Amino acid sequence: MAADKYTSRRFDIQQEEAIDTAVLGAIPFDYPDSATEVAYETEEFTFVCPWTGLPDFAHLVIRYIPHNSLVELKSLKYYLTSYRNVGILQEHAVNRILQDLVQLLQPASMVVEAEYKERGGLKTKAVAKYEKRQR
Repeated sequence: MAADKYTSRRFDIQQEEAIDTAVLGAIPFDYPDSATEVAYETEEFTFVCPWTGLPDFAHLVIRYIPHNSLVELKSLKYYLTSYRNVGILQEHAVNRILQDLVQLLQPASMVVEAEYKERGGLKTKAVAKYEKRQR
């Protein structure tokens, strides 16, 4: 039996350490008690499968109620672009984004939602949520 011609085909896959959290920046939010909801959306969020190196594409939505800070948009774009060659599972990507942005912003609440392009007949939607605990 012939060897699978795809076995030796690999793309460069970066580890999660390549996700550039240092580029993230915050700016002041002057209305902390306003319950303002902020939403950012992109059709251009991509990373790669950690096993094959093949790309995953998603419609990404980040919604949050800020407390004292907003994410600076250019920094968010650079941060999301840093995922481009990172090998990460779809379900892990939304949780990692949520973790990094909550650490930066300390929002009242945040939801990170990704609807992935169909692959192998399956369409995936992953949602990660954060609610600040009341004291």
